[in-house]
Amino acid sequence: MANEKYLQTPFKDEDLENLKIGDKVFISGTIYTARDAAHKRLVELIKSGKELPVDIRGQVIYFVGPAPAKPGMAIGSAGPTTSYRMDPYSPILLDAGLKGMIGKGPRSQEVIGSMKKNKAVYFAAIGGAAVVIAQSIKKAEIVAYEDLGAEAIRKLEVENFPCIVANDIYGNDLYQEGTAKFEISPPKVDPPQAEN
Repeated sequence: MANEKYLQTPFKDEDLENLKIGDKVFISGTIYTARDAAHKRLVELIKSGKELPVDIRGQVIYFVGPAPAKPGMAIGSAGPTTSYRMDPYSPILLDAGLKGMIGKGPRSQEVIGSMKKNKAVYFAAIGGAAVVIAQSIKKAEIVAYEDLGAEAIRKLEVENFPCIVANDIYGNDLYQEGTAKFEISPPKVDPPQAEN
C-alpha cells in the first residue's frame, strides 16, 4: 500500500531513498517552473559552460505554464504539462544536480536511467486538479526568461504540493508496473468441436 510522505526542498539523496512508486508526496518549500522552451535555454547554458539563472542543485522543476493569477491568488490554474516534451533535456539537468521533476505522463528509458544514476525522482501531478494544485502555491515570481510569458521560469513557494511518485531512484516505473498490474488476459476459448 502506498505511503504518504512530507518533503521539504531542496532534496538530499536520503530524502529520496525511502520513496517508492505510488507513494503520495506533499512537497513544501521552493520549486521552479519550466517547460520545453526554458529547458532548451538552460541546457544551452550548461553545454556552453555558463551559469544558470537559478541554482537547480537539489531542486524540483514543475512542468507547467500557469494561467494568470486571479485576485487573491499567487497563481492561476497550474496543471501539469505532458512530460515527454522535456525528455531531450532532462538527463543534462539531472547531471547538473536537479533532484525532482513534476509533470504528467511517462518518461523515456533514457530519463529513467538518468534518474537512477543521479538519485532523482519524477512525480506525477494529480491530473484534473489544477485548481487544487494552485491552492498549494503560496507565492510565485518570475525569475528568468520573462519573454517566454506563461513559460517563463517561476520560483514557487509551495505548501503541501500534492503529487505521486511515478519513478523512484531505483528505476521503478509506475506507468509500466501499474499497467502490467491491471492488464487482463483475454479468456481462453476452446475451438468449436466438429460435430460427428
